[in-house]
Amino acid sequence: MRLAVISDIHGNLTALEAVLADLEARGGSDHLWFLGDLAAIGPRPAECVRRIKAFADAAAEGEKKGTFRAIRGNTDRWIVHGTRAKSAGVDKAEDLPNLINAFRNMGGAMIWALEQLSYEEYDWLRKLPGECELHVPGYGTVIGYHGTPGDDEGYLTPESTDEEAADALLDREGRLGIGGHIHRQMDRMLSIGGWRAINVGSVGMSFEKPGIAQYGVFTFEDGDVQVDLRGVPYDLESVIADLKAVGFPALDWATKTIRRT
Repeated sequence: MRLAVISDIHGNLTALEAVLADLEARGGSDHLWFLGDLAAIGPRPAECVRRIKAFADAAAEGEKKGTFRAIRGNTDRWIVHGTRAKSAGVDKAEDLPNLINAFRNMGGAMIWALEQLSYEEYDWLRKLPGECELHVPGYGTVIGYHGTPGDDEGYLTPESTDEEAADALLDREGRLGIGGHIHRQMDRMLSIGGWRAINVGSVGMSFEKPGIAQYGVFTFEDGDVQVDLRGVPYDLESVIADLKAVGFPALDWATKTIRRT
């Protein structure tokens, strides 16, 4: 049985299509998960939502029923509810303009993404759950989350201690946890709790490899799992040109964010 896991598309349809083409060329998967941050910051939020929603609709009945799951990420929640990233604030007067600009850029990006969605697309995004899971016969339970279980802004990173990572998974049962949010790929076997913690990276905005769309394929066989953390090149500059063409309101900020400059 094969599970494909995709996360952090961020409205980057070009990168999403590259991943889907790569997955199809490898024979597809039996189950498909999307772990949030589907729409915001890239030039094609509505198109990405429609593309993902089509998988949900196809798996709503018939032989594919139950093979698809999508959950919300923090930016999906910000779009739907009008909230924004947590901030510790600043303690120096000279830092206040940077904080204002950060709020203006992110807030403008969220409003613009919302403006692109139809009510049907908005409502689908609004109703997404926060987590998903799958029981794999002979292996056990696999859970999916965006940041950490119960917190779509939580961080479980390669630098997290085993104690911090185990604490993030403490209230869940299973043996394999798969997340997104950090925009970096990771594969860790924790010494506490028996968990293996995977991060599939970001499709549309990799922080470690700009221009590479990241995702993961999990193959379960004979009580074990093979993990393939993949990276697919895409035309990053065409995405930036598309941001300009659609009139994205924080173009310089988005360009630097996608390029990691």
